[in-house]
Amino acid sequence: MITTRPKVAELVFQVYGRALHPELFEICQTQTVERGKYKAKIDITKAGHVVTWSYAGLTLTEVATSAHHPLPERRRLLSARLKGQRNDHVECRGGINYHVSFQLEPVEPEIFWTFQHELCQDGQRQGMLHKFDSSGRMALGALSYINVESRNRTLLVQAFHTFPDDYAIVKSQSLFKLP
Repeated sequence: MITTRPKVAELVFQVYGRALHPELFEICQTQTVERGKYKAKIDITKAGHVVTWSYAGLTLTEVATSAHHPLPERRRLLSARLKGQRNDHVECRGGINYHVSFQLEPVEPEIFWTFQHELCQDGQRQGMLHKFDSSGRMALGALSYINVESRNRTLLVQAFHTFPDDYAIVKSQSLFKLP
């Protein structure tokens, strides 16, 4: 199965107040975290990532994917094109807070390849790393790297997705915080 990336101009970032069906995504790698009273499932997908975080009957799902990917609209709390830089937050019942910062950063080719090499090295020491096939235009394929830091009351998810055809890097940092 070829696992190349969509075009970087097609990307969206969405947050839902519910779980989404896993069959909606082509999952490349997954990790589950249980800490304190919350649980999170982190998936690297063909287009980006999915984080499903649950606590006391509340579920938040963060999705970085292609705008052409058919996703439901019901209980969508946030939807934004992945371009430039954006910070946002959602306050949920019970004092639960979700904060996110994401950006699309086009870079010079030399910087891109250096960054991609460093991600590959970091991914071999910690976190989740997935190497995608080349699109054919570039010799090397894209990478997705996700680092998760869990504490009893917080979950921090840092994600980096590279797009070699566009010399672009998508960076996101999400914080799920209990009251």
